[in-house]
Amino acid sequence: MKVPQMIAAELRRLTSTRMSLIALVALLCVPIVYGGLYLWANQDPYGNLSRVPVALVVDDTGANLNGQDRNFGDEVADELLGGDTFEWHQVGSDAASAGLENGDFDFVVELPSDFSASIASISTDEPRQADIILRTNDANNYLASTIGTQAVARIQSTVAAKVVDQGGLTLLNALATIRVKLTDAATGAQQLVDGLGTARDGSTSLADGAGQLATGTAQLRDGAVTLRDGAAALDDGAAKVSSGAQQVATGTQQVDAIADRVGAASTEATSLLPTVRADISRRLTDAGVAPEKITEVLATLDPVAERLSTTNARVQTAVGQIDQLAAGAQQVSTGAQQVSDGAGQLASGSATLADGAATAADGAARLRDGAGSLDSGIAQLADGATQLQSGLADGVNQIPDTDDATRASQASTLSDPVSVTSSALTQAQNYGAGLAPFFAALAAWIGIYALFLIVKPVSRRAVTALNSPVRVAFAGWLTPALLGGVQMLGLFGVLAFALGFSFANPLATLGILLLGTATYAAIVLALNVWLGSVGQFLGLVLMVLQLVTAGGTFPWQTLPAPLAALHHVLPMGYVVDAMRQVMYGGDLDRVWLDLAVLGAWLVGAGIAAAIGVGRMTRFRTLRDLQPSVIG
Repeated sequence: MKVPQMIAAELRRLTSTRMSLIALVALLCVPIVYGGLYLWANQDPYGNLSRVPVALVVDDTGANLNGQDRNFGDEVADELLGGDTFEWHQVGSDAASAGLENGDFDFVVELPSDFSASIASISTDEPRQADIILRTNDANNYLASTIGTQAVARIQSTVAAKVVDQGGLTLLNALATIRVKLTDAATGAQQLVDGLGTARDGSTSLADGAGQLATGTAQLRDGAVTLRDGAAALDDGAAKVSSGAQQVATGTQQVDAIADRVGAASTEATSLLPTVRADISRRLTDAGVAPEKITEVLATLDPVAERLSTTNARVQTAVGQIDQLAAGAQQVSTGAQQVSDGAGQLASGSATLADGAATAADGAARLRDGAGSLDSGIAQLADGATQLQSGLADGVNQIPDTDDATRASQASTLSDPVSVTSSALTQAQNYGAGLAPFFAALAAWIGIYALFLIVKPVSRRAVTALNSPVRVAFAGWLTPALLGGVQMLGLFGVLAFALGFSFANPLATLGILLLGTATYAAIVLALNVWLGSVGQFLGLVLMVLQLVTAGGTFPWQTLPAPLAALHHVLPMGYVVDAMRQVMYGGDLDRVWLDLAVLGAWLVGAGIAAAIGVGRMTRFRTLRDLQPSVIG
């Protein structure tokens, strides 16, 4: 009996009756129905979230934020109700609770009464977070709770963007105002620097002048002391001069009185001379003296008269001079007295001047020291003002000079600073296409497992008639492998045409499915050959293990270490990986490793099956004599 004959005999057995044919067709449809229905149901669940009923409760009473009345609860509600993320129903709190309990709503999102007030508290001394209350009921749907958490996170980011947008705009406007004020302050600081420069020049001049004043007042003090001493000596001398002048005036008055008497006597003598001459002439005439003698005698008197007249003139002149001397002496006496009085006043004033000059000298010295300190202080103040102006100018330069439109754009960017640009080396068409490699690989195993419920792994007749374990094992593998290929053709048709999944490499994808089902057939065959019904049960166990270790839904790296180790050994993970590469257009070089592992499983399981068949030709087991009720 040849291999084709063994296959044909098995197919005739499987189609010998109507029920057998129906059972075969039903089992052939198992992977198609399983994979097709599951992937159809999960083809695009995220695109149908708009049919998920969700309750929205808005109790927000609003608040004032930065001078504006805002109600973030109403704003969020408007956005949610106007979107298509979920089937939103804005209801009261009691209605939401009742709907959540009886399953009318999958979850409830509640914005409490202090929602806006909590957001507005960011500008107060006691900021607090605003609460978004999510109420779920896992008795309705556990994944709905997970989706609700994601929805609340999205609402949270939306509200945060609103707050940051407005807060950022307020901050940027404040910075713009600060920049204007800093510019004015920098200008004022520059004026202060210039003014302090002028003040420093003045303070330097003041310090120099104060130094000169201190020197001059010291000299004045010394001169005033000298003047005071000289004035005191002058006062003493003037007093003596006044006393002497008074004595001189008294003496000259006495001399003037004598001179007046002498002058009067001289004048009288001069005035009596003509009378005396006439009397002598009369007497001589009366005596009978001759006129010639009288003339001669009188002639002798004429010189005396002349001398007397000259003397009188001199006396009168001397008397006038003495009068003048007396008057001058009197004036000298009076002047000396005035000098004495002035010298006394000078002495008293010079003493006062000396005291004042000493005080002025002390004040000028303090003024000089203060002016020096003022000059040093103004110099330090000028340096500080220069640093202030420089710092203000640097501060102005560090604050950008922007207009209203730019600040609005900056605030918008601040509220949403990160833009995610997706760049995928490969990309699944949708959620269902993303799951297709895993569920197709799983459906292939289920299909083979189901076929072995009616397919006999090894023909006892062939084992008895032939002494070729390899041909018997090959025929036993080829029948379910061909039927599995039919299953995979049907599943591929459902994926490609009924569900409309796209394939970067359609023929390669089909080839991976065919190789996977052939490998599974060899494994299940070996288990059945060696262990019979127990092996069939182990095929189910092996399917469960691969269901959790293939990495079809979550990354296999999230598995516990023992299960992650099985991922690297069991074949289904390699079928999934190979399908992803050829279906999405990934790295085809990775497929060769997957094919190598699957080939190793195929060959290894085939060899194990052939060895088991060979063992059956030489031995009979208790199972051969008493078959199991399962198989």
